[in-house]
Amino acid sequence: MSTRRILFFCMGNICRSPTAEGVMRARLAAAGLDVEVDSAGTHGYHVGEPPDERSQQHALKRGYDLGALRARRLEARDFERFDLVLGMDDDNLAHAARLCPPAQRHRLQLLMDYAPDAGSRHVPDPYYGGEAGFERVLDLVEAACDGLIATLRRR
Repeated sequence: MSTRRILFFCMGNICRSPTAEGVMRARLAAAGLDVEVDSAGTHGYHVGEPPDERSQQHALKRGYDLGALRARRLEARDFERFDLVLGMDDDNLAHAARLCPPAQRHRLQLLMDYAPDAGSRHVPDPYYGGEAGFERVLDLVEAACDGLIATLRRR
């Protein structure tokens, strides 16, 4: 299967999934790979809003500009449009699975499946935590995006 479109998702699409979108865009550009990337949330709490200011600040320190991104809600048609639909944790994965048509379930995975040695199966939500949580998200997302790019190169 050729992967041309990847969607990342979390709950509100203001911390984890836009971070993954921004990191993946930068990593793909550096790798010279032409893949469309987007992000969404399983809930519509923040539709139209930019990523959380803390996510933006921490990402920018590492060279990722998330400022132009805006939250949107995951839709059933996303499973037709994207080749991979990657969630940040089991709760959001279960929510997305309820939207996903059975014929597209193979597209639905956890992002951290691409970084099995990272020490975490999930990207934890940093929203209610401190600064270290946003750095941990970036560490995990960078590892998973690197693993995903290695997988894309093998395909």
